[in-house]
Amino acid sequence: MASATVYRKDYIPPTHWVDSVYLEFDLHPQQTHVHSTMIIRPNEDRINNDLVLNGRDLDLIRIAVEGRELDRSEYTLLPNGDLVLRGITEEIKLEIENVINPQANTSLLGLYLSKGNFMTQCEAEGFRRITYYPDRPDVSAKFTVRINAPKSVCPVLLSNGNLIEEGELDGNWHYTCWEDPFPKPCYLFALVAGNLKCREEKFQLKNGKKALLQIWVEPRNLDKTEFALESLKRAIAWDEERFGLELDLERFMIVATDDFTMGAMENKGLNIFNSRCILATPEVATDKDFARIESVIAHEYFHNWTGDRVTCRDWFQLTLKEGLTVFREQEFAADMLGDNTARAVKRIEDVRYLRDRQFTEDAGPMAHPIRPESYEEINNFYTTTVYEKGAEVIRMLQTLLGKDGFKRGLDQYIREHDGGSATCDDFVDAMAEANMRNLTQFKRWYSQAGTPHVRVRTHWDAQSASYRVTLSQFCPPSPGQNKKEPFFIPFDIALFNSKGNPIPLQLQEETSAKGTSRVLELTEEEHTWVFIGVKEQPIPSLARNFSAPIIVDYNYSPEELVFLSQCDNDAFNRAQAMEELSLLCINEMVTDYERGTRMVMNPHYRNAFESMLTDKSLSPAFKAIALTLPSEIRVAEEQPMINPIAIRAAIRSLREQLGRQFSHVIMRVFDDNAPNPVYTPSATEAGKRAMRAFCFELLLAGGNAKSLLRARQIFETSKNLTERLDALRIIVNSASPTKFTLLEAAEAEWRNEPLLINKWFTLQATATIAMDECPIVDVVQNLIERYPGYNAHNPNNVYSLVLAFCQNNLAEFHRPDGVGYKLWVEQVLKLDRINPQVSSRLARCLDNWRRYTPECSKLMFSALKYVYSQPNLSADLKEVVGKALNNATH
Repeated sequence: MASATVYRKDYIPPTHWVDSVYLEFDLHPQQTHVHSTMIIRPNEDRINNDLVLNGRDLDLIRIAVEGRELDRSEYTLLPNGDLVLRGITEEIKLEIENVINPQANTSLLGLYLSKGNFMTQCEAEGFRRITYYPDRPDVSAKFTVRINAPKSVCPVLLSNGNLIEEGELDGNWHYTCWEDPFPKPCYLFALVAGNLKCREEKFQLKNGKKALLQIWVEPRNLDKTEFALESLKRAIAWDEERFGLELDLERFMIVATDDFTMGAMENKGLNIFNSRCILATPEVATDKDFARIESVIAHEYFHNWTGDRVTCRDWFQLTLKEGLTVFREQEFAADMLGDNTARAVKRIEDVRYLRDRQFTEDAGPMAHPIRPESYEEINNFYTTTVYEKGAEVIRMLQTLLGKDGFKRGLDQYIREHDGGSATCDDFVDAMAEANMRNLTQFKRWYSQAGTPHVRVRTHWDAQSASYRVTLSQFCPPSPGQNKKEPFFIPFDIALFNSKGNPIPLQLQEETSAKGTSRVLELTEEEHTWVFIGVKEQPIPSLARNFSAPIIVDYNYSPEELVFLSQCDNDAFNRAQAMEELSLLCINEMVTDYERGTRMVMNPHYRNAFESMLTDKSLSPAFKAIALTLPSEIRVAEEQPMINPIAIRAAIRSLREQLGRQFSHVIMRVFDDNAPNPVYTPSATEAGKRAMRAFCFELLLAGGNAKSLLRARQIFETSKNLTERLDALRIIVNSASPTKFTLLEAAEAEWRNEPLLINKWFTLQATATIAMDECPIVDVVQNLIERYPGYNAHNPNNVYSLVLAFCQNNLAEFHRPDGVGYKLWVEQVLKLDRINPQVSSRLARCLDNWRRYTPECSKLMFSALKYVYSQPNLSADLKEVVGKALNNATH
């Protein structure tokens, strides 16, 4: 059945409000009874008195209004599962009883089972799979929840808010009763029941009150929760200090589960997390895992105000809570790192992820504004555009208004909308009013898709000692938007003299210089600024710290890029100059490969690489990230036509040449960065480990035999997973047959730990072995079909193996024989019958099929057509594949 397209312009307020909800659950794996009692009243601003309650896959038992049971003629069940009561013109008490089957719920939306434990996921439209309800974010109610269950199976019974009652029942059952003092939309409802243990602590808030913090996990994982609890405490304290936002509940709970489609969910007072975003010890988590856990815990906690206390009016406004909260999470993570270099590393990581994922999305068939105008399936719009680009839009507001101005705006926004729902316009209006700024044009970031290009033209006039900077903007067409109006772009700039010193900046109309960097506000298609007192030809540093999510078009010479990689005092742009040099080098080598000529390292890149590698003033963490070669995805974005095999060959050749030419220097740097024997996930120690892994990779690529032995020794003797996994990854990506022995050893050690076996999957799925060895697609296929620890019903398994292969292993996935696409077709269709959200996410791997070589493009087009022709596709998958095909040029 075709999905109906939903449009933002068609929003209308609800016909009825729900004041309170009492939910009672009798939990059973196949037959959970749900009894809801709601106080419902008409919305006086609406004429339509028909009450529509959303429902999906529910077995309706009974409906009663004011205690009187309705017969079948007094309500309507629609084909999609919704329930309609007509003529509800006054406040009523509505009771509904229904039965659901959590065990059969493989979509992981609504109430489902995970290893015998009951879990919920209600965002975006999962509550309708639990009971009948107006399942929309602008309907908020106070929830009271009673949970009844067998004590032997479910000794722990949790829901939102505060525990107000608990007790024993007949038949060895027991119950708990929870009351959430704050009204919330139903997507924030949560229930957890099962055999769990918790780490807990009473935490003193700034106001003197104490809150109970609990991390609930399977008993075997209790020893992996200490870092999570400490991260939660840091997040609570930071939000109090930075934004004055306090924890408003007596108790705040987090639950971890292995079966979860997303990373985590911010249910009010009862966050539910994917276990990979909670569980950590040095033996099962890497440095990156520790950092991600801290960030995700902060993100979900910060939703307590930006998402829970103030929520979205409708799902088109999703970036209102997600973009804002990603920004808050990024600011928190940077503040936790402390020193400027570590903060720069975090910024570089965030922007590289944005460029690899979101810029690609903006250039493809699923391109959409951060506030979409329409959707067929809302689950498809939990995207890098809504989240990460949305965060960059929020960051631009802070750049324009300053930290104090941004806080004033956020204070006003929360003050005006606390306890209710809001729109993106409401947020920007609060920022504008609190700072007396006109931000009308800025709202185009919410309504226009695509990545703007800013062309920079400069001219230095020696006679007048002036420097003209002309910025012109253009945004390419995207689906449904051929013509874009000018964006409001904050463009941070600095100028450097030949000695590497920043030049004081004074615009023509100013009476004196004001600092050495300036945020130019580009609001027209083109504008020129003239700086005076510039006594020599400067080198510009452009869009510093990535001041806007744009592509800068400026024709730097290689010499200028080398200069900036050595002298720019903006750490982000220093790394950016290094990346541009590496892209220049790799692009030249791709051309050499396609021509059949010898691939030679660019001498400018070589000089910059050596200079940064040996610069002792730079931290290991910064050098590791700045010198790391761009991902294949990033290189692909630079190519007019993507040839994955040529890209891999170029990167491999460059790595080999670096490893050979600088082997002695690299070995010295490796030895100089020995981390502390006692593991800590601190930025300093993590930076040393990252630098050593980078050195290892180059040494092994360059043919250093000793490094292979050293890597094996580290894998076999190190006490922390970061070093072990880096060593194993480097060996797996080498030609050494040792890899097979070590992979077997890792499997034997890790098979009973889901966190580790998923990493074992990814190591193999993303391996970059030589083409004459067993194709990686065959390795992946064998693991899917024959490895007993792989479960297609577990999203983490799918993401770690199938998605990792299709999304990140470009040369192997896009093999000319098309076997990668055959695997994609099989898995997309299989997963669609299990969990449509997982299927549609995998389907996105063919979004940009038009940009590849004609041979690959033709095969991808055929794969998409085949999938689209299949009957009974989910709305999630049909929308993604349909949009990819609608951009067809064949």
